[in-house]
Amino acid sequence: MSAELVQLLDDRVRRPGRIAELAAGRARPTSVLGASGRLMLVAADHPARGALRAGDLPLAMADRWGLLQRLCVALSRPGVDGVLATADILEDLLLLGALEGKVVIGSMNRGGLAGTCFEIDDRFTGYDAEAIDRSAFQGGKMLLRIDPEDPATARTLEACANAVSALAHRSLLAIVEPFISHRVDGRVRNDLTTEAVIRSATVASGLGSTSAHTWLKLPVVDDMTDALAATTLPVLLLGGEVGSDQRAQFAQWSQALASPQVKGMVVGRTLLYPPDGDVAAAVDATVEMM
Repeated sequence: MSAELVQLLDDRVRRPGRIAELAAGRARPTSVLGASGRLMLVAADHPARGALRAGDLPLAMADRWGLLQRLCVALSRPGVDGVLATADILEDLLLLGALEGKVVIGSMNRGGLAGTCFEIDDRFTGYDAEAIDRSAFQGGKMLLRIDPEDPATARTLEACANAVSALAHRSLLAIVEPFISHRVDGRVRNDLTTEAVIRSATVASGLGSTSAHTWLKLPVVDDMTDALAATTLPVLLLGGEVGSDQRAQFAQWSQALASPQVKGMVVGRTLLYPPDGDVAAAVDATVEMM
């Protein structure tokens, strides 16, 4: 066991109050936009929803120390502005000193566990706006899956709307990740057609009592021009699943980044678990596109 991990565990056992102290004393970014004028975030909130797969590895993200090491590599690379994660991971990163000067986004609704019958009923089991503000983080992110055949969608819609309003009341960024979703053979699948992304974007744009602090997190689809035309809100591109052809994936991202409406990217498993295992190279290639 590494000395860093031993120290992290010791802090959690003997000095749990140190987490709040580090959050309060953390150097904060002057803007959510980096030197490129865009925001580059690494996402690591998948484990809290029981989604541990990366590529062909069903339990890739189950090794927490391995995940933290990959995150530290990614956050150390030039051009990476910050991270999006749940409290457990963000607090580990605080204890490791990896969040100084970084944009930090707290993941809010993780209750729709992957593969469950209640997956669409995506309860807010992570951060709330008050906790994000108290930790001096820069905003919160929520997942909004809209299943026309699942009545639990209404509860998730209402909860997301309330979260958007609560974040905006504190002048904090609200990142909404919307999908039209359906159950296929008992599993929730997101519809990645252009029409579905357009519909989800229009619904997400109207959530809450104000959209002044709302950004959308959208997947890259074939006709990105039409998808982006559905909203005037700033858009972050979703990195998505680990692809076997990373060059083709990067080319698709690069094309979408050409739009001035796209203000950055939120990429998780694609960068943290690239096919060749080189996290630094995958991050640097993505930053170069920005």
